Amino acid sequence: MDLFYEILITFFLIVSGVFGLVGSIGLVKLPDPMSRLHAPTKATTLGVGGVLLASILHSVLIEGHLSLHELLITLFLFLTAPITAHFIAKAHIHRNMKSDELPDPGGIKAGRPYQRSSPQKGGDAVSGHPRRAGRPTPVLSKPPSAAITCPVT
Repeated sequence: MDLFYEILITFFLIVSGVFGLVGSIGLVKLPDPMSRLHAPTKATTLGVGGVLLASILHSVLIEGHLSLHELLITLFLFLTAPITAHFIAKAHIHRNMKSDELPDPGGIKAGRPYQRSSPQKGGDAVSGHPRRAGRPTPVLSKPPSAAITCPVT
């Protein structure tokens, strides 16, 4: 039975090594940063996940105790990899694109950098919101600093 466990653990290590290798090659070979971003976030994450799964199986099946360290590392990896990919993509967009090349964000209110010049589908002229069409935009009677008060206790 130990041979079956060792073969199963070896399988996960080999599969994770292949995913890691493919992710690393994709990171080096793909032409632009947005394409390069896809390789490490998908393939390398699966590679590290396979190593962690093999480690969990080894600790449970061979050593006979459950280690939660690998589960915490897996949780941390699956939470941080998409966030890191999002930040890298946003940095690429802000660094390499001009504001007139960006798509219309839609639904932006007055005072924001990308205002809509005409209403869409009968919506409000400022925000393009269909429910606000024909209704005036609400205005505060007091300045925002006076409208919000914080009681002191």
